[in-house]
Amino acid sequence: MMTNKVEICGVNTSKLPVLKNEEMRKLFRQMHQGEEKAREKLVNGNLRLVLSVIQRFTNRGEYVDDLFQVGCIGLLKAIDNFDLEQNVKFSTYAVPMIIGEIRRYLRDNNPIRVSRSLRDIAYKALQVRDSLVNKHSREPAISEIANVLKIPQEDIIFALDAIQEPISLFEPIYHDGGDPIFVMDQIGDDKHVDTSWLEDISVREALRRLNYREKLILTLRFFEGKTQMEVADEIGISQAQVSRLEKAALVHMQKYV
Repeated sequence: MMTNKVEICGVNTSKLPVLKNEEMRKLFRQMHQGEEKAREKLVNGNLRLVLSVIQRFTNRGEYVDDLFQVGCIGLLKAIDNFDLEQNVKFSTYAVPMIIGEIRRYLRDNNPIRVSRSLRDIAYKALQVRDSLVNKHSREPAISEIANVLKIPQEDIIFALDAIQEPISLFEPIYHDGGDPIFVMDQIGDDKHVDTSWLEDISVREALRRLNYREKLILTLRFFEGKTQMEVADEIGISQAQVSRLEKAALVHMQKYV
């Protein structure tokens, strides 16, 4: 009988163990007593957690093996720093650390090069931000971070913006009724587009063949620069319906243009 065998970094993912909560707590106690094998079992027993996290980043063109290795570093940090006395599940504690490690890796390997000085300011700002969150249990203002670092607020904002990862306009945000909503669907245009193309006879003929609601949607979207969400609010339907009607109207118009 054949099994689905998928190997990442030489690890057969179909055979990864799964630890129950009580088993993990026992292993943590053993690890804190100095048993190295307990730490190894905790790592192996949580590799599926790393796999589940890296699924969020597989559409970025990075090698899965590389993401898995980086995620394992985050897992090791989580295991070494986890406090049994806190009433928190290990997975709840570990996932943000794994994600953080992967994001740091992606920032450092960003094809858009950012100067070392900017990265240093940004990473220091993020460290101070985490420290202030832990201290005050709230999100700090940029001015608070600037006061700690003795750096102008503008420099911190610029540095943090510089390390943000670019995303594709065609990256789906969510699916609703089977139709994906893309980033570009959420972007409005404050400037009216050039209306000269409206004078083209074929386009005007195509617009005449649309029903009132289709014409209204295309007018609001492409001539007034509104987002699909804004259009949906204005005419009283869901964003998914706006998306479907918009696409159908454009396809219908293509027959006459």
